[in-house]
Amino acid sequence: MNGLMTISQFSYPTSIYFGEGASKKIPEHFRALGLKRPLVVTDRDLGALPVFETFMKGLKAGGLEPHAYLGIFGNPVRSQVHSGVDAYRQNHADSLIAIGGGAAMDCGKVIAMLITNPGDLFEYEWSKKPIQNALPYIVAVPTTAGTGSEIGRASLVSDDQTHQKKIFFDQKLLPRAVYADPELTLGLPALPTAATGMDALTHLMEAFVAKGYHPMADGIALEGIRKVAKYLAPAVSFARTKIGATPEHLEARKEMLAAAMMGAAAFQKGLGITHSCANALTTYYDRLHHGLANGVMLPYVLEWNASAAPEATQRMAEAVGMRDTKGLVQWVRDLKKQIGIPEQFQDLHADEARIQKLAEHALADGCTSENPRETSLEDFKQLFKKAISS
Repeated sequence: MNGLMTISQFSYPTSIYFGEGASKKIPEHFRALGLKRPLVVTDRDLGALPVFETFMKGLKAGGLEPHAYLGIFGNPVRSQVHSGVDAYRQNHADSLIAIGGGAAMDCGKVIAMLITNPGDLFEYEWSKKPIQNALPYIVAVPTTAGTGSEIGRASLVSDDQTHQKKIFFDQKLLPRAVYADPELTLGLPALPTAATGMDALTHLMEAFVAKGYHPMADGIALEGIRKVAKYLAPAVSFARTKIGATPEHLEARKEMLAAAMMGAAAFQKGLGITHSCANALTTYYDRLHHGLANGVMLPYVLEWNASAAPEATQRMAEAVGMRDTKGLVQWVRDLKKQIGIPEQFQDLHADEARIQKLAEHALADGCTSENPRETSLEDFKQLFKKAISS
């Protein structure tokens, strides 16, 4: 021994109430804490659906006085967060419920932050300004199985003008409880089911090969990959045929919810350049879904990283029933085809100048340093050229 020791820090998340009907327990939970007036933060699309109306009625029937904030749409931006803070104060709220996909979760967490910590949102980017005061009580209710933001200590919010993504990271951002109810995901259409599922798979695979030592994250990641392999395609198939609350559909949605949270737990270890590329793409193409961007980039990055993480790549291949790296990459491509994720990006119109900008952005992304294989500017350019249809 050389006398030197590397100390790794492990941290795992919050209380999770998981299973069919879990969300119906929220009023009881809030009443027990003496809370009555939650601000319910969600995105505009979900807010227009019957499932949200039913959710709000359930809160009211349980004795709460909720107010809905529906100001989230697209990739979340700073102005949406500040408007949410205004809504909280104007409605004399005493708590928050973030319900929806990653955008609603991310906004809900930083809305809570700004309610008790003064200043502009971007002052708190990547802990530049510490979060000193405790946040209002917040719970998270996922309606998609992708980001796992419900159990995350981070939020991602963009600048309104530049679309540059800003990261906010602090233990205080972790929701105090999660209500993961597969019944709330049954009506998710096929394409967002597929895109969010690919987001979860990317989290799991990138975490497993990321630099660093985190055996708990590795174990969770590998089991999460197995769940996606078994349940994502059926979930998309049920969404296409509009199958209701059958036991088989509920099982697929339930296991994908679990896989998404497992991905978020696992990527405490780190991520990689699939996310670097996706973050660049969704900055320059604001309407591009983050999960779709990850899904398109994933097989190209798996091929690129295989030489730097051969053992981990082999174990992932075995987890999905394949023999080797080539089989793993083909499995991902076959899964994408089955669920409707394209092999390449279509209609992005990326000329050489745009490829250069995308590569520069990806190179500077925080996930790049966690990738198992060193990736240069020219390497990023080649990855983008492969993934963007000419």
